[in-house]
Amino acid sequence: MSRRRVTLADVARTAAVSSTTASLVLSGRGDELRISQAVQDRVRAAAAELGYRPNAVSIGLRKGTTRTLGLVSDTVATSPMAGDMIKGAIEAARDHGYMLFIGETEGDPATESALIEAMQDRQVDGIALTSMFTRTRTVPAALELTPTVLLNTLADGPTRAPAVIPDELEAGRGAARLLLEHGHREVHLVGAGPLPEHMPPDTVAGVERLAGMREVLAAEGLAPASGRVCDAWVPAHGFAAMQELLAAPGPPPRAVVCFNDYLAFGVYQALGEAGLRVPDDVSVVSFDSYPIAEWVRPGLTTFEIPHEQLGRRAVELLLHEIRTPRGDQPTGPGPVHRIPMPLRVRGSVARA
Repeated sequence: MSRRRVTLADVARTAAVSSTTASLVLSGRGDELRISQAVQDRVRAAAAELGYRPNAVSIGLRKGTTRTLGLVSDTVATSPMAGDMIKGAIEAARDHGYMLFIGETEGDPATESALIEAMQDRQVDGIALTSMFTRTRTVPAALELTPTVLLNTLADGPTRAPAVIPDELEAGRGAARLLLEHGHREVHLVGAGPLPEHMPPDTVAGVERLAGMREVLAAEGLAPASGRVCDAWVPAHGFAAMQELLAAPGPPPRAVVCFNDYLAFGVYQALGEAGLRVPDDVSVVSFDSYPIAEWVRPGLTTFEIPHEQLGRRAVELLLHEIRTPRGDQPTGPGPVHRIPMPLRVRGSVARA
């Protein structure tokens, strides 16, 4: 048999006061309205004895806030790689006295619409629309009714919602700078490039990483020495691309940038089978900093996606949207906030 929820009327009856008096005491207004200390103590003791908890929904309806947030994702919640994004969002919400509800769509538009409607029906104060991989997407029109932030995704059309993404552009610059600082003048790419149009579809990260590298190389009068487009950034494709690069005419490469760590794992294997050592023969730089990057030998030098910081920043921006009246918010497209990707230096880069 389920236990009936204790109500304010139960507390008032036990304390022998009116419901109004009990409500005023428990909302912290007893002193303001000169309710005697004895009565206040009696009300609080009755609430403690009965295990009374205020009805958060009722309070929210009165105050215009439920102190709840929604996070709608494609596959973030069940991804071991991006779990820290959820962790950061949950911790930031808790720090500000909010509860975060999480829903996952598996990329299905109908499920996404149903989740957004369900959260709006429950009167969440704001929603973070989230993607596992940085990409562009359409922002549902229904979110115009609710304060919204885009987490790890960009809008493909006009929207007032701010976005939070990793600073892939600066990470690309950093990868090129690192190799130049170690004396490498010929930089080969695995995953995309060498030209901007040499890019697998739907990868904001790839576009920005390549743009950053090309910018820094161009400032030195250089361009990528070669590029291998991989339709999927997985070890098998990295292995095949590296084998192709090693079979090309001319001296073997001395410096390679992989567009993610999975490709780099394949590159490591291809180099090993060819009798080449990282970094003595070939320096390798990558992006993402998956956990296994610490365990390969030598450890992979890579730019880390700051998942936890992304989640935290998204919630902070969402709370700002919630607290700022619509009339006081800037007009035009929402700003894009870029979170730095720290370089994790391990053992895969050496001097030329």
